[in-house]
Order: sequence, then C-alpha cells, then structure tokens
Amino acid sequence: MEIAVDPIRAVEPAWAPAARQNLALLDQICQVVEGPFHLIHPATFAENLAAFQTVLRAKNVAGAVYFGKKANKAGAWLREVARLDGSVDVASVPEFVHVLANGIRGERIGVTGAAKNDELLWLAARHDALVAIDALDELERAIQIAHDTGRLRVLLRVLPPRAPNSRFGFNEADLANALRRCAKAGDCLAMEGFSFHLDGYAVAPRAELAAQLIEQCRQARSHGLPASAISIGGGFACAYVAEEDWRAAAAALQADQFHAGETFAQFYPYFQTPTGAAMLADILETAFEGRTLASLLSEAQIQLFLEPGRALLDGAGMSIFPVQGFKRNDAHGIVTVAGLSMSLSEQWKNSEFLPAPFLIERGPAQPRTPIRAAIGGSSCMEYDVLTWRKIVFPAPPRHGDLIVYPNTAGYQMDKNESEFHQLPLPPKIVISQQADEFTWRIDR
Repeated sequence: MEIAVDPIRAVEPAWAPAARQNLALLDQICQVVEGPFHLIHPATFAENLAAFQTVLRAKNVAGAVYFGKKANKAGAWLREVARLDGSVDVASVPEFVHVLANGIRGERIGVTGAAKNDELLWLAARHDALVAIDALDELERAIQIAHDTGRLRVLLRVLPPRAPNSRFGFNEADLANALRRCAKAGDCLAMEGFSFHLDGYAVAPRAELAAQLIEQCRQARSHGLPASAISIGGGFACAYVAEEDWRAAAAALQADQFHAGETFAQFYPYFQTPTGAAMLADILETAFEGRTLASLLSEAQIQLFLEPGRALLDGAGMSIFPVQGFKRNDAHGIVTVAGLSMSLSEQWKNSEFLPAPFLIERGPAQPRTPIRAAIGGSSCMEYDVLTWRKIVFPAPPRHGDLIVYPNTAGYQMDKNESEFHQLPLPPKIVISQQADEFTWRIDR
C-alpha cells in the first residue's frame, strides 16, 4: 500500500498554505495567466532582510545587507529594499538600471561579477556605487574611468585560500600590486576594503577569512587607503525541509525512486543549520583568542557587508504549473504540466529540486488512491522533466489541477527560463495579505 504523504515534505511559511488553499484566488490568476506562474510574497522577503539588519545592530557592527539580485529578477523585492534602506548587489547594466528605477540610491548599490565592462564601471562611478575589482587589468580600466568621472569606490576581491582554482579574486602577489596601484591612483579611486565569496554554507571559513582581512585593512590604511569595509559575500544557508525528513530521505535516496533510474551529481542540502540571519549571528560570534569577530570589526572601525540572495528569498515564493495530462507508466505515473522545466532551475545543474510539490485538485471529488508520479514539462524533449523523483500524490493528478512547488523564489524561478516553443515566460504574481484577504498583481 502506497503511503499518502511524501517523505520529503516542505516546510512552509504561514502565508504559503493560506495562499495555495485559496482556490478563488488561484482561479482568478489562472483565468488571467492561462499557464504556469510564480507567486511571490514581498512581506516575507522584508522580514528576512530586517532579520539580517537586526543582527548587525544587535552585535554593534556597522554594515549593510546587499540583496544578491541575480537570485530573482522581480522588481517587488527592490521596493522592499528601498523601504528598509537596504542595498542591492548587481552584475550588469540592466540590473543596475532596474535597481535605480525602483528607488535604490546609487551609494546603496554594489557591483560584482567577472570583468565588468566599461559601461557598467562608468555607471557605477556616476552613481557612487561600490565595485568589487578582482583583476589588475580591470583595476586599470576602473582607474581610467574614475579619472573622467571624478571618483570610483572599490573593494578588492581576495582569492580564498581554500579555493586556489577559483577564477575570481586577486592572488597574494596581484593583491599586493593592486594595493600599490590604488595608493598611486590618488583621490579618483577610493579603495574601501576587501571582499570574498566562499562556496558552501559553513560558518567557520567565513569568520576566519573576515578576521584575516581585518589585518589587511590595517595594512592598507598605512598606505593611505580608507580600507574600512569587508564583504563576506553570500552563501547563507536555508532549510527547505525538516531535519528528520531530510536525514531519513537523503540516506535512502536510490535510483529506483526516480523516473527512468535518473541519477544526479549532487543535491542542495535541503536541511541545514544555522540558516539565514542566525548564520550571520554565528559568524559574528566566532571567537579568535577570546575576541568575537563582531568586537574585532567594531574596534577596528570596519563595516561588514554581506550579499545573501537565496536566504533573503527563503519562504517568499512558490511556482504553480497547471496539469495538462496524466498517464501511468508501469508502477508509477507521469504528469505533464503546462510550462517547461527551465522554470525550475535546479534541473539544469544536473540536480533535482527535492521538496515535494503539492497537488491542488480543481475538479469533482475523486477516490483517495495515492500514487507516485514524476512530472514532465510540455515540450517535445525527453529531458524536459521538472521532477524525476516519483512524488507521492494523494490521488492521480487530472487535467486542470495545479502542481505547486514550494519555496522557489531563490534561484529556481528565473535563472534558466526560456521561451522555448515560443511559450511565454511564467509571470510573477505579487501577493499581499491583510488578515485572511489576499490581493494580487502582476510584477512589472
């Protein structure tokens, strides 16, 4: 007998069940959209951002939380950043312009990414944005542009010792040359400190490298450079499922649980701790010879910058795909939904979004006959599969039902979306709530 509950159940924020169980709301949206769509909830994003900002204040650390815009393209997040006097991290001219258009002042914009083009550097200089530089040739172009515009604020990105093969960041020798070049550049260039980004979600390596860079800031100051900030990048963890569910499921994942025996290189760790703002608190509380990182930063008068994307979007969105058809395939079923797997980006990294989607039944009542089923997209490609894992559904999905993927705002919704087959991209629907009443609009 099949079990009626999927073993990898998503942990949802309070707003999410209320929204997905509101059939009148979803019917309204379906009538307008006529295809897949993403629900986004800016209030949850605002709560996440405020929690990070609260930790900085509680630890008496000056600094800024930069929303990593690449994690989601919606404009609604930017209005919340502006309201909370936050900051945004961008990596292209269109991102920069979009941020400005949503009320973020230039000095609250950080510019990262590989080898910024001259237009982006010029725009950053004009608007007093902060640019992370990680190569000597990029630094020379930045200085030339700064001479024409008056001033450019920069951080020097450091190659992490634990990632010597990364293509980002100055190695030790180039960093020394970059510091000398910044000092020689004069007033047109303000070298405000250092930055780094680490893969993974561990607390200790971030705290350790930040502590090391405090001394680097002191040395840079001895050369007349401001050096008053350190950016520790992103990589703030999220927990999508409960610990008990994740540990049991992760240990038992086998190829026969996936359609066609599909295998994957790795999965995101869907349960982690600490997460979000609690992880920032742990970084700041890390002690070095009895002194916390927070106290070391405060005493050295160094600001701490961070660039979370996924962690600010945790719990702030879900993706909804209408069911177009269902058929049985041996012992399990295959659901075909309107839309493409490119709107659920984990599949395009040789991985799988494991938290179980929900079935919303919109037809007449049917017998409770639990079934396992994979979920495919509506293209003609065999590999267009949203979920290879055989999900436990309480009943066979039918045409017109909805499949709801939880917690997809961070990197899932639009990282790899495509208008393949000339299908329109799923719109983002902004959800607002007062008591039990929901309103919605299409994000612009």
